[in-house]
Amino acid sequence: MVQGCGKINASLLSVCFMILSKRICIRSILFMVSSSISSPFVYAISANCSPLLSPLHLFGGDGFFCSIRNLTGHQRQCQDSTSRVESYLEKVVNKVRVGSNENEFLQYLLQDQSCCSIQLSDQLVDKLLNIFEDDWRSALGLFRWAGSRPTYKHSPEVYNKMVDILGKMKQMDRMWLLVEEMHKECVITLTTMAKVMRRLAGAGRWEDAMRAFDRLDSFGLEKNTESMNLLLDTLCKENNVELAREAFLKLKSHITPNSHTFNIFIHGWCKANKVDEAHWTIQEMKGHGCHPCVISYSTIILAFCRQSNFRKVYEILDEMEAQGCPPNIVTYTTIMYSLAKSDEFDEALQIHKRMKSVGCKPDTLFYNALIYILGRAGQVQDAVRVFEVDMPMNGVLPNSSTYNTMISMFCHHSEEQNALNILKQMEMSATCKPDLQTYSPLIKMCFKTGRTDGLLSNLLNDIVNKHHLSIDLSIYTLMIHGLCRANKCEWAYLIFEEMRSKEIIPRYQTCCLLLDEVKQKNMYGAADMIEAVMKQIKTCN
Repeated sequence: MVQGCGKINASLLSVCFMILSKRICIRSILFMVSSSISSPFVYAISANCSPLLSPLHLFGGDGFFCSIRNLTGHQRQCQDSTSRVESYLEKVVNKVRVGSNENEFLQYLLQDQSCCSIQLSDQLVDKLLNIFEDDWRSALGLFRWAGSRPTYKHSPEVYNKMVDILGKMKQMDRMWLLVEEMHKECVITLTTMAKVMRRLAGAGRWEDAMRAFDRLDSFGLEKNTESMNLLLDTLCKENNVELAREAFLKLKSHITPNSHTFNIFIHGWCKANKVDEAHWTIQEMKGHGCHPCVISYSTIILAFCRQSNFRKVYEILDEMEAQGCPPNIVTYTTIMYSLAKSDEFDEALQIHKRMKSVGCKPDTLFYNALIYILGRAGQVQDAVRVFEVDMPMNGVLPNSSTYNTMISMFCHHSEEQNALNILKQMEMSATCKPDLQTYSPLIKMCFKTGRTDGLLSNLLNDIVNKHHLSIDLSIYTLMIHGLCRANKCEWAYLIFEEMRSKEIIPRYQTCCLLLDEVKQKNMYGAADMIEAVMKQIKTCN
């Protein structure tokens, strides 16, 4: 399970982040360093916490600790090289008190002698800010404490991180005070103002975002094409392309647009589902002496694909070729996959032929789409040939989606052994490991073929104990529905109980199905419990 020190350290830090992000339900967090093991043992003693936060689940059971004991000397040295950072994280996060304001947190840190020994760096402060990015009070207190240390000075990047946290949490007044402070410290950059504009626009404060742009001069920043594009991109991404257009019409007389300016508008109009406006922008782009690129056209093609307007798609393809701007692999993949979603499998395969004729080289995403289409078209052997022959021949490596697509195809055609063979290949892969999407079609196949005993149990065991995946709502729902239809409502009810213990709320339809089944089996206690949950669901809705 553990392959080298890098993964262990990453796991420990990620666990720390996971626990801290849920710290409202954690009564206490104790980091204890064993004299014989260099990595911290993390114990979370919680009240009413999800079982998914338990150390055994996070670390994969006793096997994790056994693996640590068997580490090589080199691995221990690697762990020691980062243990100092982990120790510093421990000291700081233990000062957090739920509900405390930034000044209280600042005082905790200032008055604690153990924190005085912490050697601050931009990397450490950035990690701590990431931990508290949803708790602006603690983040700001931490930021102020770090800034008070005589041996440390905030970098522009750390300042920008704090600005972004305050903007994200809609603390706009505090955000502006920090921006003014950055101006005095001469660390304000265009990146800073881009974050300010994005957070203001995201909060629906459009005019304030525009005024932030107007204030660039007062911060010693230039109003030029780059800064204008940042404003326009912000407005478009926050679903106000019309306001972006108004701003552009005012600014274009003294700020020259470039190709990126018009690509921003193409994205904005397509996002607003005004594809004809996006297509017209191509002509406006040419009028300003800018040349549309493959991204310009491909964005419009994607929008027409979403409308299933394939006549327009082919028109744009022809226009691209006429303008000397050939489609790339992303363009072809988009069209091919969209045609397949509309059950136009023959047309989709024609796109493949068109792509090959112009010498466009396929990539992993293209092959994933092609395998999916061939499978849906019933051409299973052709899909296998693509996976086993074409991809290796062209030096294209499969990713998780490739394996999942192959497994799903075999399951769809009830080829159980072939599906399980691909699963084994995936487990042996150095770069890809099974996820819940891998197992979903396999579980469906079990119910489809009636293999609800040995094979289904083995798959579930592998999910939990072999790959240490956390079962989510979709898998739980699939299991309960499948077991009910297989006349195994007792097992289905046990899964329902497990969902409740993990505080995963089942769907109302799932409850209705299970309720009917348990009533037929005279499971009156189970029926009462299901009805109670259904009442709770109705109340929440």
